[in-house]
Amino acid sequence: MKTFEDLWHELHLRSAVEGSNTHSLLKNGVHAIGKKVVEEAAEVWMAAEHENDEALALEISQLIYHLQVIAMSRGITLELIYEKL
Repeated sequence: MKTFEDLWHELHLRSAVEGSNTHSLLKNGVHAIGKKVVEEAAEVWMAAEHENDEALALEISQLIYHLQVIAMSRGITLELIYEKL
């Protein structure tokens, strides 16, 4: 099982790997990542309305991934995120 912090560190590693989804998203910038955040948020909502818990959990995990990538693209730290919780 992966934690929020585990994913954060893994994404930082993936960001340096050409051809990885994380690298590609970061290369395309905040606008492209933001579109994915909006798409995934809508999919979370739809899964919550119409799907089982497994499908909802998958969509939530994908949203968390894209939120972390957009934070990374702006240089936001986990400490700043936690400070705001």
